Amino acid sequence: MSPTPQDVLLLIDVQNDYFPGGTMELEGQDAAAANCARLLARFRERELPVVHIRHESIRPGSTFFLPGTEGAEIHESVAPLPSEPVITKHYPNAFRGTGLSMVLLPLHSKRLIVAGSMSHMCIDATVRAAFDLGHSCTVAHDACATRTLSFNGADIPAAQVHGSFMAALGQAFAEVVDTETILGEV
Repeated sequence: MSPTPQDVLLLIDVQNDYFPGGTMELEGQDAAAANCARLLARFRERELPVVHIRHESIRPGSTFFLPGTEGAEIHESVAPLPSEPVITKHYPNAFRGTGLSMVLLPLHSKRLIVAGSMSHMCIDATVRAAFDLGHSCTVAHDACATRTLSFNGADIPAAQVHGSFMAALGQAFAEVVDTETILGEV
């Protein structure tokens, strides 16, 4: 008899450097992390699998998520338990050059619930890769954060960056809903 498929929570890059006082502070990170913590509590309560993803920058000239720094550590609000795997990545796509696929394989996921940061970078890259690998994904849009970006001499506010990426992911790659909806389903 094969195991019953289950939801798996992927918490991506909820790390100190993204919080106020960090070297790459994101807009809305505290609120997003609070929703990540709510998801984490529900998954733990239901004894569902959780996988933490943390970034360590190996790119020359990097200014945040530097190996061995407090900024690269997972934020205390979603600190992993010893039983929860932590995948360290060096690229936006959490599958690239990591053992994430091998960690997910025995969990028999029916869908990946994705939350964390940054909406326009690691959330986007990981969800698109997961889709390409055949995973069903749900993104908790209010448990993700980003920052203002510049393009062609204009600043694009964080809310617009976030909304654009969530809208794009929701077109084909994932279901994009709020934390409350996910909590009602898990």
